[in-house]
Amino acid sequence: MATVETWTGAEVRALRQAKRMSIESFAAHLGISARMVSKWEARGAGITPRPVNQAALDTSLASSDTEVHERFARLTAGSPSVLPNPGGDDSLPFPRQHQLRHPGDGRRMALVEAGVFLAGPGKEPVWLPDYYIDVFPVTNGDYSRFVAATSHRAPQHWPGGSCPDELLDHPVVFVTWDDAAAYAQWAGKTLPTSHQWEKAARGPRGHIYPWGNQPTPAKCNSRESGLASTTPVSCYHSGVSPYGV
Repeated sequence: MATVETWTGAEVRALRQAKRMSIESFAAHLGISARMVSKWEARGAGITPRPVNQAALDTSLASSDTEVHERFARLTAGSPSVLPNPGGDDSLPFPRQHQLRHPGDGRRMALVEAGVFLAGPGKEPVWLPDYYIDVFPVTNGDYSRFVAATSHRAPQHWPGGSCPDELLDHPVVFVTWDDAAAYAQWAGKTLPTSHQWEKAARGPRGHIYPWGNQPTPAKCNSRESGLASTTPVSCYHSGVSPYGV
């Protein structure tokens, strides 16, 4: 399988043709406008996409199947930018399913597909590759298995170091970043980056809330709900993000 050192419009056209996609569908796949793809292809080797789009093209090629790679190699034969595969496997460690159960802690995880999302208050476009993220916050029950297996310090709201039964399906609280990182390492995971967390929560279009742009207390446990305590993690089905988390 090949890799591309620097993408130009020529390699962009070859990848689109290898994937057998129209300009419109390829643009949507990359999270950009069809006009931009047309511009790249028209200028060929004379144009180099921006780094964020270079990364998007890298991920699109890397996630393609063998037939696409074979067609791409034939279409780019002789191009100095296309190199033999340097080795290594940066693919996801799981099958490409929209949801699965992690083999480490058995928790459900959702796929956040590669693409551009609008980040921060300025809604700046940021490219991220595929990743999985937990569907629900870590519960007291999940965390109690970690504590039992590792003798890690229990949260302060567990009387006598044991979680009350009525809180087992509530999100664990009174944990530090170090506690969370230790849990993730035990489970065979990593904590999400700030951009991964934001994309999973807001979706690709930069919504203020997971469900849109209007504050709706019925969709989450907020101060306005007046509950003044945690609630089971599965309470707010109508408040899920576009990725189902």
